[in-house]
Amino acid sequence: MSGKVVATNKKAYHNYHIDSIIETGMVLKGAEVKSLRAGRANLRDGYAAIKNGEVWLYNVHISAYKFATHEAPNPLRVRKLLLNRREIKRLIRKTQDKGFALIPIKIYFNRQGKAKLGLGLCKGKTLYDKRQSLKKKESDREMNRLRKDYR
Repeated sequence: MSGKVVATNKKAYHNYHIDSIIETGMVLKGAEVKSLRAGRANLRDGYAAIKNGEVWLYNVHISAYKFATHEAPNPLRVRKLLLNRREIKRLIRKTQDKGFALIPIKIYFNRQGKAKLGLGLCKGKTLYDKRQSLKKKESDREMNRLRKDYR
């Protein structure tokens, strides 16, 4: 995943164990791409679901582009994600069998200038896991600070 990152879902790293991240395309309307280029997206409450063999993205807010000359679509509209049939079948198996969720991790533009979504195959963390990861993060930060002072 390379290119300009538009939005990241920092809460996803705190609330979920991320098993893998899949690059997907998105079906966008009108000036939504220009709005993404301006960095006007929010992934915080977003999730993806599989319905009728297609993957749909819910609760991702892409603001209206203020210089658009025509009416903008609803910022919270449901968007279709573009995946291969093989990838969709794999996601169906994982989400049904092992209790994984599909959470958007980041929106970015690839080298060709196409808007892409990093969709994470995630499993929810318990409160204990969240505390443990915060402690580990704090201790790593402290070690880096001490290492920096030592040099």
